[in-house]
Parts: sequence; structure tokens; C-alpha cells
Amino acid sequence: MSITKRFLTIFAEYLMKPKKAFLYLFVLLIPALFGSFVLSPQIKLAKLKYRGGGDWYADRTALPNLAKFCNKNIGTSFSETDDIVDVASQDLFNYPYIYMTGHGNFVFNSDEAENLRKYLISGGFLHIDDNYGLDPFVRPQMKKVFPELELVELPFSHPIFSQKYSFPKGLPKVHEHDGKPPQAFGLIYKGRLVCLYTYECDLGNGWEDQSVYNDPEEKRQQALKMGANIIQFVFTDNR
Repeated sequence: MSITKRFLTIFAEYLMKPKKAFLYLFVLLIPALFGSFVLSPQIKLAKLKYRGGGDWYADRTALPNLAKFCNKNIGTSFSETDDIVDVASQDLFNYPYIYMTGHGNFVFNSDEAENLRKYLISGGFLHIDDNYGLDPFVRPQMKKVFPELELVELPFSHPIFSQKYSFPKGLPKVHEHDGKPPQAFGLIYKGRLVCLYTYECDLGNGWEDQSVYNDPEEKRQQALKMGANIIQFVFTDNR
């Protein structure tokens, strides 16, 4: 199915399911569908602020660079500045894609876990990107959000790896960490991927300004392409 047809299908679903209004309405391909006669509203990608002492604010230039790359290469019209949203805030529901990163401890209390659960089952998407140090906390904290679910490894055949860009061997390896192969895990609720956890990969570092880590441009491009695949999947396939 073409992206345009997918968008029309999603829009029809939105008309029947108003809870998903924040997710689908303004984001993808409005210029492609209606030409230059419509000024497409912009939405922002957002970073999750959490408690526990971890540096939730890491990768400061990552989301703006991802937004620019997606606007140029997959036809989105995101704002090229990102927002910060607290896990306990009702503002969470204003963002279709939430990015979470850091190097250390994070913790959700019961209210925060419930708010995040409502956001995710209403159509939202959380991308947890281990910046080295998050892994010991991801499973126990997400268990508070979805006690009935387990993180499962996504196979290389998963459609998130075959959007505009092909990744037949799964996630690209940006930084070494412990030298393990990169892995993509997911929480799947009623057949929909609601949370992606990228481990031993460090996509966000690859999205940062080149001057931050001086990574080879090829490595940065691989990270940005995988990020674009995630965004494209969230707004088209993942419904």
C-alpha cells in the first residue's frame, strides 16, 4: 500500500476513533496530498522528562536533527525544535512520538505509570534509546506501565527495518558500549507496537550534531535513516 493510501486509511480511522486525533491529523503528507494550497501545521517531536537521577536531557541536538532529516527525506513537516514533556503531564497526549534517553536510573511512580499507559494505549508511541546505563531500569519500570506485557526482541523481518530505508540486519551500531550487537525490543499491545527499546545501538548519539562525537558521516547517516524509518513506521504502518 502506498504511503498516501495508508494516510487516507489512517485518517478514516481517526474519524471513527477521536482518541487518536493527536497522533494522525496533521503530521504526514498533507503537502503531498493537497499541494501548495494548504499550509501544513507543524508538530514537534518531544523528549521525556523523568525522575530518578538519570540525565533525561542527554542528546540535546538529536531530535532537531532527526526532524530536519525526516522533513527533507520522507515528506514530514515537523518543527525543527523539540519539546520536553514530563511523564506525569497531560501534555504527553500532544505528541505522537516521545523519545526517552539517558545514562542512569529512572523511576515511575504509580500515577506516572498510569499516565504513560493511557498515552500509549490511546495511540502514542515511546522510543526508549539506551545511551548506556538505562538497561537495568527499563524492564522493571516498563513492567509498572504494562504488567501484562514483556519486552520481545523484534526480528530483522519487522517492518520497522524496511520503511524507506532497508536495514536487513537490524539496527545500525553507532557506539560500542559493551561491544554487544545492537538489539531492538518492543512492547506490543493488542497487536500494535507501543514502545520501542533500542539497546547497544545509541541512535540518539548518531542523530547529534557531528561536532559532538566526531563520528564518521556514514555512521550518522545510518542512524538518521533508521530514525526516519521509526518515524515513518509510527505514522503509517503502526496502527
